[in-house]
Amino acid sequence: MCKERLFHISENPKIEIFIPRVSPSHFDDIGSDVVFAISEKLLHNYLFPRDCPRIAFYATNKTSQEDKERLMGPTTATYVVAVENRWMTAIQKTTLFVYEMPAPYFSLLDECAGYYISRRTVAPLSIKPVYNILEELLKREIELRMMPSLQNLAVQIGRSTLNYSVIRMRNAR
Repeated sequence: MCKERLFHISENPKIEIFIPRVSPSHFDDIGSDVVFAISEKLLHNYLFPRDCPRIAFYATNKTSQEDKERLMGPTTATYVVAVENRWMTAIQKTTLFVYEMPAPYFSLLDECAGYYISRRTVAPLSIKPVYNILEELLKREIELRMMPSLQNLAVQIGRSTLNYSVIRMRNAR
């Protein structure tokens, strides 16, 4: 049973109930339909328009100093989220809805990514609109990195000792 605060982010403001469905990504631990939620700690990974490609990463005690210096640089942020420049307008214009989910119904799927799943139908506890994504991101311990392309970074991050999530890269240039 999960004790963290969990959330689901959507551009749809009218979800009254979350019904389990097929996972859009392959996970060995998912053999049935599920509802996804994200931990509060990594909520910033999803405070973007749904189709926006992004790479979110952070150091752990298993991260090499070389990888931290090379990929995180001199940032004082705990987390880095890289996004392609061309998504800035969509980020500025999109309204998101943050649904808080009942944590006891969820179990951990992927600690690195902060993914939790439920195999049952779930009613959200509350909903909060986010009208200004950039303002919401700036409240968190992240560095938002705008880049012309994410392709090279994705390769470098994948070879590193950093924890990371590569999200919606099929939409990247």
